[in-house]
Amino acid sequence: MTRVFLGIGSNIDRDRHIGAAAAELRARWPGIAFSPVYESAAVGFDGEDFYNLVAVFEAGEPLAAVEAALRGIEDAHGRDRSGPKFSARTLDLDLLTWGDAVIDDGRIVLPRPEILRFDFVLRPLADLAPDTRHPVAGITYRELWSRFTGSPAVLRIAPISVE
Repeated sequence: MTRVFLGIGSNIDRDRHIGAAAAELRARWPGIAFSPVYESAAVGFDGEDFYNLVAVFEAGEPLAAVEAALRGIEDAHGRDRSGPKFSARTLDLDLLTWGDAVIDDGRIVLPRPEILRFDFVLRPLADLAPDTRHPVAGITYRELWSRFTGSPAVLRIAPISVE
């Protein structure tokens, strides 16, 4: 089993897509746990605010199978991959870590650099797993959050819950 952290975001029909994605993830990985949901300003483009959260689960299947399952959930929610990297999203499911693995194979980079760059990734990760160590930085997510100096995007805790 591999402990997986997953970033989840949406800024198009946020309540519906985040709620449905949480239910689909829970059906696939029943032991999944979720952070609080944060409302965050769009980063890298002008757009509606996002809902962002982090989930953790134990995966018994290979990385490629988990990636395919996540792409399938995104696709079922109308994810459009034709636009720029920073754009509006019905649903964005990003693997943040794959256990303690450090991967950079030209296709995927884990742990994702966004963990250290964006508060809307690090803050919910620190909420969910404060004592877990980042596979490269070697310090806990709580410590990383306490030292975070990046640009703030998180506006508030969102008025929805997925638990």
